[in-house]
Amino acid sequence: MWWGGLSPRRRALLTGVAVLAMASVVGGGLAWYHGERSLTPPPQDRLGPVVLVPGYGGTAGSLDVLAARIRGTGRQVNVVMLPDGGTGDLNRQAAALEDQVRQALRDGAPSVDVIGYSAGGVVARLWVRDHDGAGKARRVITLGSPHHGASIAAAGAAVPGACPTACQQLAPGSRLMAELSAPVAVPPVWLSVWTNDDQTVTPPESARLDGAVNVAVQSLCPALRLGHADLPTDTFVMGLVVAAIGVQPLSVPAAGGCVSS
Repeated sequence: MWWGGLSPRRRALLTGVAVLAMASVVGGGLAWYHGERSLTPPPQDRLGPVVLVPGYGGTAGSLDVLAARIRGTGRQVNVVMLPDGGTGDLNRQAAALEDQVRQALRDGAPSVDVIGYSAGGVVARLWVRDHDGAGKARRVITLGSPHHGASIAAAGAAVPGACPTACQQLAPGSRLMAELSAPVAVPPVWLSVWTNDDQTVTPPESARLDGAVNVAVQSLCPALRLGHADLPTDTFVMGLVVAAIGVQPLSVPAAGGCVSS
C-alpha cells in the first residue's frame, strides 16, 4: 500500500538503495567465502612449510631422516601425529593432517607442501578432497602409496579381527578405494614415487596415480634395489623429493644420478 503512494522518482531512489544494500550483503558473503575457501591456487614460486604424513601404523619418528634432509634445505617441517596409532579411520587421519596444516599456515605462509609415505599418501588425497587442500597445498608428494589398495590389506581383511579400520579401507575394492578411483584434481601439483621392488604395497603399480607425475625409481635407475621401507630414507629418493618441492615446474626427472644409501 505504501509503495503505491510514492512518486515514480522516489520509487526509483528506494529501489536503487535496496539494490546497493543487497550487493553489499552478497559481496560480503562472497568475501567471507573466499576467505574460508580459497579459489586461487597457491603460487608455485613461493615456498611454505612442509608437512609429512607417516604410513600405516607409523609414528612421527618414522620420518625423522626425511624431515632432517628437508630441514637441511632451510624449509620448516612438521610431522603429523596420527590418531589411533595410525591404524584407525583414514578420514580421521586426514582431519589430523588438516589440524597440522592450519598450524603451519598460522604465521602467514602462502601454502604447504604435503608428503605422504605409504598410506599417508592416501590420507593426503582425502585431505585435499575433504579439507580444501587445493587452496592450501602447493604440491603433494606420495611415496609408495597404495592408491588402488594393497594385497596385504585384502588378506588381512579376510581374517576376522585381524584388520583395523585403515587396513580394511586399504583393501582393493573397498568403499574408500572406490571413492578415490577418479584421477586427482589439479591443483595441487602431484608426484607419486614408488619402487618396483616393493613387497608391502603389492602390486607396486598401485602407487600409480592418474593426474600426477608418476615415477618408478627403477625407470630412472634400473639397477637400484629398494624396498618399501627404504623410500623415506634412501638418498636418491630423498633427492627426488627435495627437487620436487622446489620452485621449478614439476616433471619426470632425467635418468641418472643413481647414488643410493
